Amino acid sequence: MSEFTLNLTRLWLPAKQFAMAAVFFAASVFGASARPDFYLADPVTAYAIGGYDPVAFFVDGYPRLGDRRIELSWRGVRWLFVNEGNKAAFERDPEVYAPQYGGCGAYALVEGYATAGNPAIFAVVENRLYFFHTAVNRYLFLTSRETSVEAAAANALKTGCLQP
Repeated sequence: MSEFTLNLTRLWLPAKQFAMAAVFFAASVFGASARPDFYLADPVTAYAIGGYDPVAFFVDGYPRLGDRRIELSWRGVRWLFVNEGNKAAFERDPEVYAPQYGGCGAYALVEGYATAGNPAIFAVVENRLYFFHTAVNRYLFLTSRETSVEAAAANALKTGCLQP
């Protein structure tokens, strides 16, 4: 086995196992009938999208960790916000600010499988927030944006990462 193959296995196997465990854990906790309300939550803190403020991606243009004193429960998950204004904006229209596909990696869905998206690797496309597993996935998604959005939406149902 070459060193490259060995390193690739070391890197991808734990990531794949974590993503699958997160998907199966959420499915077992929320049940199959509640899958439309599925959002990836941090396994340690139970905050949606790792505790990042979903509105900050739009307002500030980069991810910002929310304040634990400013939280809101929506679709069975706790969301954190940087300030009360962001919380109010999310309360008015959460569908606008919540990440697409429950926070799953958008390009992975294009390829037909589910991975946990990384809030640090994101894109706002046509006023929708998308997360990606890697920067390469983000690049590939954005280079063929229209077909990628269609393919990801179609595969979101098959993989359990339904659109919000």
